[in-house]
Amino acid sequence: MDEARQPLSRKLPIPSSMISPYRLIIILRLMILGFFFHYRLLHPVHDAYGLWVTSVICEIWFAISWILDQFPKWCPVRRETYLDRLSLRYEKEGKPTELASIDIFVSTVDPTKEPPLITANTVLSILAVDYPVDKVACYVSDDGAAMLTFEALSETSEFARKWVPFCKKFSIEPRAPEWYFSQKIDYLKNKVHPAFVKHRRAMKREYEEFKVRINSLVSMAQKVPEEGWTMQDGTPWPGNNVRNHPGMIQVLLGHTGVHDIEGNELPRLVYVSREKRPGFEHHKKAGAMNALVRVSAVISNAPYLLNVDCDHYINNSKALREAMCFMMDPSLGKRVCYVQFPQRFDGIDRHDRYSNRNIVFFDINMRGLDGIQGPIYVGTGCVFRRQALYGYDAPVKKKPPGKTCNCPRCCCLCCGSRKGKKVKQRDQKKKKMKHRESSNQIYALETIQGGIKGIYTEQASKTSPDELEKKFGQSPVFIASTLLENGGIPDEARPASLLNEAIQVISCDYEDKTDWGKEVGWIYGSVTEDILTGFKMHCHGWRSVYCIPKRPAFKGSAPINLSDRLHQVLRWALGSVEIFFSKHCPVWYGYGGGLKWLERFSYINSVVYPWTSIPLIIYCTLPAICLLTGKFIVPEISNYASIVFMALFISIAATGIVEMRWGGVGIDDWWRNEQFWVIGGVSSHLFALFQGLLKVLAGVNTNFTVTSKAGDDGEYSELYLFKWTSLLIPPTTLLIINIVAVVVGISDAINNGYESWGPLFGKLFFALWVIVHLYPFLKGLIGKKDRLPTIILVWSILLASLLTLSWVRINPFLTKGGLVLEVCGLDCD
Repeated sequence: MDEARQPLSRKLPIPSSMISPYRLIIILRLMILGFFFHYRLLHPVHDAYGLWVTSVICEIWFAISWILDQFPKWCPVRRETYLDRLSLRYEKEGKPTELASIDIFVSTVDPTKEPPLITANTVLSILAVDYPVDKVACYVSDDGAAMLTFEALSETSEFARKWVPFCKKFSIEPRAPEWYFSQKIDYLKNKVHPAFVKHRRAMKREYEEFKVRINSLVSMAQKVPEEGWTMQDGTPWPGNNVRNHPGMIQVLLGHTGVHDIEGNELPRLVYVSREKRPGFEHHKKAGAMNALVRVSAVISNAPYLLNVDCDHYINNSKALREAMCFMMDPSLGKRVCYVQFPQRFDGIDRHDRYSNRNIVFFDINMRGLDGIQGPIYVGTGCVFRRQALYGYDAPVKKKPPGKTCNCPRCCCLCCGSRKGKKVKQRDQKKKKMKHRESSNQIYALETIQGGIKGIYTEQASKTSPDELEKKFGQSPVFIASTLLENGGIPDEARPASLLNEAIQVISCDYEDKTDWGKEVGWIYGSVTEDILTGFKMHCHGWRSVYCIPKRPAFKGSAPINLSDRLHQVLRWALGSVEIFFSKHCPVWYGYGGGLKWLERFSYINSVVYPWTSIPLIIYCTLPAICLLTGKFIVPEISNYASIVFMALFISIAATGIVEMRWGGVGIDDWWRNEQFWVIGGVSSHLFALFQGLLKVLAGVNTNFTVTSKAGDDGEYSELYLFKWTSLLIPPTTLLIINIVAVVVGISDAINNGYESWGPLFGKLFFALWVIVHLYPFLKGLIGKKDRLPTIILVWSILLASLLTLSWVRINPFLTKGGLVLEVCGLDCD
């Protein structure tokens, strides 16, 4: 095959020995669900009609949720890349590299919550990435305008002059020094350079000194001077007022004269803090990312963008090349809007009791979506095509040479026929509609600073200047950059003029009366802007790709204690509720576009899952009610009902087992995911639902604060850190009432004889199902060394008192027929 036409990546379907049984089990489970609901609806429980109706409604909702979650996993795929082909094609010996440029965005807000040392490690891993240095630019967004962040970044740029050549000379992994030096492995493995040990020892000493300087800056920043911070030249720091300051841009690396200690060029490093003024809506992270899109377009204008959180460092130095295997692929690349990498985490205990790793989502759900239209965007570790972020439709597939139609088979029956003409006319009309917006962008701007001449002049009349300004804003330099599909800036552009233009595009009023946040860039309207942004791209007909290299591309940190984990899930669920009530809700938005139906199922599931919290918390309460009242949600079970129930349980287990096989997920990870689905559902999702309703319907913002109560030293000490939060109340209540109900039920059965044990088993199984799923939550409450927090003890006493009243009403020490008096046989005379 011609080298220019060889694919840079390959899609590997799941083997039929795995996927065929998987699909068969799904169909069988759907049929069993039909029999299950047929039985449930036709066999009401007359003496507990309210419980029966409630349980059936909950079960119907669970079935709908399962369908929305299950069927997007119908066509899972794997992918592999060919890095050698990428190098052969775009890095020919003796010629300048033809690899595309990439602008990398790092976002941070508060250095007290996001330690500068962590951000510095992320930046260092970017600067040392295995990619041509003139093709990489790193932009750090400081949305808190903190002088601490700026000074830490200045120190980082100085240390990078030593760190980057060390990484590239000895090909070390990972290239974030904190994690490289903390590895508990043989660092001499595969190292043959005789000077490696000496250089490593010296570099470790340099890094320790660097850490001391960063920690010194952090210590000094603890106490803010009354007059505010001042810079080294004595002028006040422009960001002293976080809510009212001008835009700031500083190029720290990449400008003339700054090289590493070996005299080599370094990637560009730019500090950005957008303008903030009272009375303007700044749209949090989404607004900061859009500011970076505009700044980078003016300064470097790479055709591709990578965004990472400040705590997600590049763990695989070839991660950018992995993404380019899809973006620059001659057959697939033009229609790919972004390449999403899975999130992997450091610092999580091996049991992962709160499912922080999200293995089931990243290794099963996302692979399933990759077989449809691509994974959803998860907010970090994602490489974008800049043109897709500008809100353009995906390009229409071109017909292969020699074909006269777009039919799968090129046959002469289509040629000259009336049907063939209609097909051709329809395709031309569709192509014209698809290219309407993307071709309308092309227009010769005669007032552009730097003067990009002769670009797309043949189509200059198709779009007016007013339309472009309405879409992108009033910066002529930025508008000119949007016309360049392959990126780049004019050779004659002066750096000083570009910086002045860059300051303009991060002003707080630049987006007024434009399409930013509506059709262009990161989409506003939710705290989970990532879901909205990816959804809009898929609606424009783009597809995304899921890339899982053998060595994880990115690694980050995750909250490992219970309270922080619940608050993280609360934020995600709140964003989904906001999207549900917005115009971009996938239930009704985007029809007639390029979004496929199974992909829409996945997006619908991503915004309706918080609503599952209501039937879930009701369903988890039913076992306790049944045990305390002696009623049950199912009548006496017949042989037919037993078969249906057993078949349903077996099909649920079988689905999970086969998913674990093709997803490569262990049973521990799968079970932790199931447990935390219940824990998060009855706590974070429930609170997010009510908070979202208050925010959307009443305009009331409610914040849940976390207060630290205790901590321990040592490895994974944060796991045992207890922080009281109101999110703990619902699962605590469920746990206690089910435990007490089990005790009540067993005591009642012991008191009333063996005939009571039969009906009890179903209720006990029901209650134990809830308790087992909430067991990690119980472990989190007790913490280390079996210490029960006082607040939990108080709750236990209150709930125990309430349940005691139920105990008295049930009166378990009496038989159901009342008090029975028998002759004892003793003569009392």
